[in-house]
Amino acid sequence: MAKRVAVLLAGCGVFDGSEIHEASAVLVHLSREGAQAEVYAPNTPQMHVVDHVKGQPTAEQRNVLVESARIARGNIKDLATLDVKGLDALIIPGGFGVAKNLSTWATQGKNCSVSKEVEAVLRAFHAAHKPIGLCCISPVLAAKIFPGCEVTVGHDTECEQWPYAKTAEAMKELGCRHVNSQVTEAHVDARNLLVSTSAFMCNAPIHQVHDGIGSMVREVLRLA
Repeated sequence: MAKRVAVLLAGCGVFDGSEIHEASAVLVHLSREGAQAEVYAPNTPQMHVVDHVKGQPTAEQRNVLVESARIARGNIKDLATLDVKGLDALIIPGGFGVAKNLSTWATQGKNCSVSKEVEAVLRAFHAAHKPIGLCCISPVLAAKIFPGCEVTVGHDTECEQWPYAKTAEAMKELGCRHVNSQVTEAHVDARNLLVSTSAFMCNAPIHQVHDGIGSMVREVLRLA
């Protein structure tokens, strides 16, 4: 039987939701590997809405589930209905929505809180010994919830190629082990069944980001 993988989205658009290219890459690679994706999002308001032309917040208000449905082509479920028993794995693409709508990392960094609903889902998969795949900024969720875990957001030294490397330092301060990796690679924490890849934490060509997500998806399915 095809493996059933929950894909948790956080809106639609890099600056206030899920990173669209990352979400699409996850769905493409799951399809290529013969897995069945089931897309979920929390039915909650976004932290704010960002004009992606100007890069500035607007006064508009949007819902995370409604916006995520754009990526899922309407085939999406409320996160509140997720039942880990019928699923084999969980994958969370990146984008600022992870740090704004699934947690408060964007405003509070390592002192953030994770949405209770999102934390419950992550803990449920972890307790059931089912793998969790994480892209880009989403490994911060694991760093916050599972002290001592191993994840990657790419490199821990900031430079033009790795403009968000300070994230790795903040994660280390939470007690997790950060593993430096290339954008095309995925890191596996075999003890916690966590698979992470840096994606757009790296200033890299889009095809390399796509390849790295493919590595992550294949490792998740291998562990499932």
